Amino acid sequence: MGLLRRQVLVLINLANSEKFIILSSKHIANINKGLKNIKSDVMADFIWADSRDLMITTNKVTSTLDLNTIEKYIKNIDTVDLNDIISPRLP
Repeated sequence: MGLLRRQVLVLINLANSEKFIILSSKHIANINKGLKNIKSDVMADFIWADSRDLMITTNKVTSTLDLNTIEKYIKNIDTVDLNDIISPRLP
C-alpha cells in the first residue's frame, strides 16, 4: 500500500460484513458518489473485511465530513443490521 493510501474502519459483525462484501464494487461506487456530492477529493478504492470490521481504503486522509458521509451510506443499506454497526473511524 502506497504512502498516499488511508483507511477507514467500520466495526461490524461477520454477518453484516459478508453482506457488504458481496456487493463491494457497488458500495465503492456509491460511497464515491456520496463523497463527490459533498465536493470531497477523497475517493474510496478498496474494501476489505475480517470478522469484526470493514476496512475502506481511500486515496487521502478523510475528514469528519467524509467519515459522516461514509457512515450515512452504510447505515442506509437495507441489508445491513444497524444495531451491529459502530461509526466509522480512522485506525
